[in-house]
Amino acid sequence: MDEHEIGDRRGDAHMRLALAWLDQVDPGTHRRIKGLRLVTAYGLAAALGALQDVTQSVPPGVSVGGLAGGFALWASVSEARTTRFESSRDLAVLCIGAAFGALTFALFGPTLREFGRGGAELLLVTGAFLAGYLKRFGLTGAGIGSQLYIGQLLAYGMDLRPGDSGAILIALLIGMLAAIVPRVLSGPAEHPAVLPALASEPAYGRHAISPAFAMGLQAACGALVVVALNRAFGLAESAWAITACVYVVATSAVGTAERVRRRIYGTLVGVPIGIVCLPLAEHWPLVVWTLSAFAMIAYAMALPERYDVACGAFAFVLIVTMAASGVHSVEVLTARAWETLLGGTLGLMASRVIFPLRLVRG
Repeated sequence: MDEHEIGDRRGDAHMRLALAWLDQVDPGTHRRIKGLRLVTAYGLAAALGALQDVTQSVPPGVSVGGLAGGFALWASVSEARTTRFESSRDLAVLCIGAAFGALTFALFGPTLREFGRGGAELLLVTGAFLAGYLKRFGLTGAGIGSQLYIGQLLAYGMDLRPGDSGAILIALLIGMLAAIVPRVLSGPAEHPAVLPALASEPAYGRHAISPAFAMGLQAACGALVVVALNRAFGLAESAWAITACVYVVATSAVGTAERVRRRIYGTLVGVPIGIVCLPLAEHWPLVVWTLSAFAMIAYAMALPERYDVACGAFAFVLIVTMAASGVHSVEVLTARAWETLLGGTLGLMASRVIFPLRLVRG
């Protein structure tokens, strides 16, 4: 065998590896369609929320478009049914869950802020617990738990108060419309999602702990540690550490470790690429929003098989959209990165210490 044949075989092997990797990232047309649906839902909600007839009826400083976009986007991420009717029903329920989470923060957040630094984040701890615990009710329950937390997180970021309840209701109606319309138009191309099997109930003494309850406790305890660290030392972006802790907790300690590893890889790639693109955000924001749309499509294509690629895409989106929205401080942007890694590490520690769950092999 001469050198040319050896080179050709190596080239073929590399091509096969590249195609196999691409098949993992993009396993089917339905993922690309879902990615387009995410972008469409967010864009439609943000556009409707920015209409003058909407903005003039809400308190100043409240972004109805941002709230509605968050409701619609993450409801679309969590929803994964086959038929239009089931999907539309779930999207409506998921948007209601996000609005309820935002309302709870608007009602109780200002009171907790009076306790000083870290007080408002205590409400996020309740959302962290529900994001894990509601997985016991299947796909829709997992989505509702996630949406409750997302709603609280959005309200936390906007510092919503009881007087903003009307804006939350308007955002809910817009978010439901923006999420349902693209799903109806996507038709039968969608595929259902399958949740990972829950672990068997771990026994402690005479008592058996529900796996969903254990996951809720793991996420909540990790979030409480973040609150304590914020109160003691002051964390610039503590909510993002809590968020990472919530979403790395998996159905087993091994699964959590794998998610943390992949999240770290994705964050370490996505954040630097986003920081490199900061000049684009300042001078060509339209280009940045276009790149963000493609990154969200890649995010939908990569989930759940390539969690590292999905995390990298989303980390890039966070950095460049913050910059396009006027946040250009590299210190703040990097704080979101390293505090995300902190939250992932705390989630991993909680999964190993608090009622650790064994891997279920299907």
